[in-house]
Amino acid sequence: MKAIDPTTLKSFAPTGSLRVGINLGNPVLASEDAATKQLSGISVDITNEIGKRINLPIQLIPFKSASATVDHIKNGELDLVFVAIDPVRGADISYTPAYIQIEGAYMVKASSPLKSNIEVDVAGTEIVVGKGSAYDLYLTREIKNATLLRAVSSQAVIDDFMSGKGNVAAGVKQQLESDAKRYEGLRMLPGRFMVINQSIGIPKARPDFEKTTAYLSEVITQLKQSGFIVNSIQRHHIQGAKVAE
Repeated sequence: MKAIDPTTLKSFAPTGSLRVGINLGNPVLASEDAATKQLSGISVDITNEIGKRINLPIQLIPFKSASATVDHIKNGELDLVFVAIDPVRGADISYTPAYIQIEGAYMVKASSPLKSNIEVDVAGTEIVVGKGSAYDLYLTREIKNATLLRAVSSQAVIDDFMSGKGNVAAGVKQQLESDAKRYEGLRMLPGRFMVINQSIGIPKARPDFEKTTAYLSEVITQLKQSGFIVNSIQRHHIQGAKVAE
C-alpha cells in the first residue's frame, strides 16, 4: 500500500506524535499491568503497527471507558481511538471498517425469573449499563419498556448491580464474566443482545480526515487478511471475539 502523504499525516498527528486513547473498560481490547502499568492488548498491537508504518512516536493514553476516549478525541486531545461503531458517535468520529466483533450480554442474579434476552424489555425491568458505552447507546435506541440505570463506567456495572441497583446487568460478555467472579449467585442469560463491531475512530474535525480514514481502512484490511488480528487475539488469550468480516 502507499505511504501516507505528508499533508494527511500532519492532519492525522498534528503534534508530531500519535496520541492514542486506550480503553481499559473493555478487557477484549486492552489491559494494564497492575505493577508496571504497561498497556497490552489488541488495540495496543494495532497502534504499534500503525506507528511503525507512519514512522511517528506513539503516546498510549489509558482511559477507564470508551466514552472518555470519545470526549477527548472530540476535544482535540487525541488523534485516534478504538471504539464500537455507533451512529451517535459517528456525528464526530470517522470509522474504519471493523477489525473485531464482540458480544453484548445480559447478566442476572441466580434467583431471577428471567431466562432469555427477549424477556428483558418489559415494564419494571431495570437494566444497569455503563454510561456512554456502546451498549448504553444501543439500548437507549432499542429498549422500549424497561428502564436504563447508568453506572459511571462499564467496570462499575456489576458492583452497582450487586449493591442493589436494577435487576439486569448489561455489557461486554467478557467484562461481566470477569467482574462476576468477585461475587456468587450470578448467571448470564444465554446468547447475546447485540454484536459490537470494534473499529478505529478519528476526529472528523481534522481537515484531511477522509484521506486518513481511507489510509487506516487499508491498514485494517491488510491486518485482517494477513492474520495479524487473529494472531493478536490468540496471543492475548482473548475469548469471545472474532475477526470482523
